[in-house]
Amino acid sequence: MGSVERRALLALLAAAPVAAQGVVPDWVALLRGGGHVLYMRHAITDRSQVDTGRLGDRQGQRNLSHAGIAQAQDISAAVARLRIPLGAVRSSPVFRAVDTAGIMARGMPVDVTMDLVADDYTADIPAAMASLRRALATPPAPGRNTLLVGHIHKFGPAAMGRMLRQEEFPEGAIAIVEPRPPGFVLLGVLRPEEILAAAA
Repeated sequence: MGSVERRALLALLAAAPVAAQGVVPDWVALLRGGGHVLYMRHAITDRSQVDTGRLGDRQGQRNLSHAGIAQAQDISAAVARLRIPLGAVRSSPVFRAVDTAGIMARGMPVDVTMDLVADDYTADIPAAMASLRRALATPPAPGRNTLLVGHIHKFGPAAMGRMLRQEEFPEGAIAIVEPRPPGFVLLGVLRPEEILAAAA
């Protein structure tokens, strides 16, 4: 299946959950209290590299650039300075997500899971969409926030019922999701510069 067909299928599969728009007021205090799922798009990547769809093949994937490594380190430090408690950290098996998650985890274990895999790295898109929705709807440990590190093209249809433009969910952005089993509510998206400014 080609990328165009995959995008079309993702759009068709997306059943739009309730999604809030706009800025989340007092999001730092909200996240300090725990109880949320933070869905982070991997940090900045090297756009000269091309994805092959082969898991485990770093040379055949688009990886973090030097700017992306620095961005992830800066965001990780900002989250720590803001005293936002993280519990479970889970990542797509694609290297740009794994590398971002490793930096964000700050020494905690990272659960690398196909639940968060990029849509062009799996043949079973319906299962991939369902697993992402389950992850977004799963409440974190009390007083903690779950961090999921993944990709834009699954998150848009899963959380908003449509594909997202790059400027709507840039690399390094974090979406705040409130689990309300059996579903969830998207509260808003934090751009990387918002997170860094709050911790300055």
